[in-house]
Amino acid sequence: MYLQAYLDRIAYEGDVQPDLDCLKRIHRCHALTVPYENLDVQLERPLDQDLERIFNKIVSRRRGGWCYEQNGLLGWALSKIGFDVTRVAGAVDRREHGDEKLGNHLVLLVELDKTYLVDLGLGDGCRAPLPLAEGTHQQGELSFRLERIEDRYWRFHNHSFGAPASFDFRQEVADEPLLVSMCHKLQVSPDSSFVQNFVAQIMQESSVTSLTGKVMTVKTSAGSTKTELSSAANLESILAEVFGIEDLEIQSLWSKIQARHTALFGAQALDQVEAPKVEP
Repeated sequence: MYLQAYLDRIAYEGDVQPDLDCLKRIHRCHALTVPYENLDVQLERPLDQDLERIFNKIVSRRRGGWCYEQNGLLGWALSKIGFDVTRVAGAVDRREHGDEKLGNHLVLLVELDKTYLVDLGLGDGCRAPLPLAEGTHQQGELSFRLERIEDRYWRFHNHSFGAPASFDFRQEVADEPLLVSMCHKLQVSPDSSFVQNFVAQIMQESSVTSLTGKVMTVKTSAGSTKTELSSAANLESILAEVFGIEDLEIQSLWSKIQARHTALFGAQALDQVEAPKVEP
């Protein structure tokens, strides 16, 4: 019953079985249906990795989530179907900041005929699983790259306009206490980009629609277009219509979003505004 509810949520049709075709279809359906968002962090609602809470949020209430929730739910569903799934601790921006970033990202590895990297926690990343093999991997118009680096790490390189640009991981079972600790830190630390900025993103096949604060951007390989939101009511309607996100407290964030925008950009014109970086 719970698995079918998840499949309905991501608009998956057809039979399920632990094979590559099913994995690809579930990954794609989830990627194009469930938004990446940090509304609860902005509203100071505690987030943990409890699957019942995550299921209720994403499936029953039709919300989105961040990496710990998106990949946590996906990993549960794949395991229910019969896939061999391993939770892995990733590190976004480890290339720039080192091991202090370990655990700021949850990644999945799935064993079939070979190992596949499965990740729906970036907001704008893979639309399908990647074979864990060095080199460039094409998904439609988007190119991704995997490389082996020192100390048994792999480095994932995102597509040309995807953010974040990269993350590192090892092929080993995640240190779950580390994930719990980083999950907590990212939602309470004043230095966390999740605490500083509201973000919602939804992927399309070759583009992404992103709302960071009061600026909505549609990005493609050919460039981007920006729209500035004008009011709390506008924020609420855009979140519902574009991202499928509804919550009674959305409008209460507007003053905080406006203040952050002013602090970052002042009176700059919209075409000069660059969205602040948000870790997954």
